[in-house]
Amino acid sequence: MRTSSIRRKTAETDVELKLNIDGTGKSIISTGCGFLDHMLILFARHGRFDLEVKCEGDTFVDCHHTAEDIGICLAEAFGEALADKKGIKRYGDIILPMDEALILCAVDISGRGMLVFDMDIPAEKVGDFDTELVKEFWLAFTRKADVTLHIKQLAGENSHHIIEGAFKAAGRALGSAASIDEKYKDEIPSTKGVL
Repeated sequence: MRTSSIRRKTAETDVELKLNIDGTGKSIISTGCGFLDHMLILFARHGRFDLEVKCEGDTFVDCHHTAEDIGICLAEAFGEALADKKGIKRYGDIILPMDEALILCAVDISGRGMLVFDMDIPAEKVGDFDTELVKEFWLAFTRKADVTLHIKQLAGENSHHIIEGAFKAAGRALGSAASIDEKYKDEIPSTKGVL
């Protein structure tokens, strides 16, 4: 089983995160930011990851440090759980509808960190969550995980639906990319021989 446990403690946050890439979509999430909890539950469910996140952060300021540090920890967990990346499919993509919102998401577990984020979220907040933190979360994740991630909004008017579509799509795309291709289970999916 491909699993990982991460602990990150700073002056701003204290994060404990457990990830099982080969899970069933179960999650226990407590970040102190209700909307972020909701998004991580959806991410885990749609990626079929078992995910536990506990964070105590400086949410009296805002959710910025919490979102960013959880993105970093999730990235570290993916890297640790995937190890040498032998046998993974490497690529995953989806066009996911969420009511009126339509999100394209594509991922390459490439060893190169890159986020292409093309979303127009109309509201500044959903609940008490600053919507600009969606990009900050995925930026922290891609930088630390060394994956290439494209998230593009093709349609959408409701901020909650747009963001929810993005987290569901990212879960599905990452779940597919991290899955094992049985035909190539003993190979690194790169002509370089390393990812």
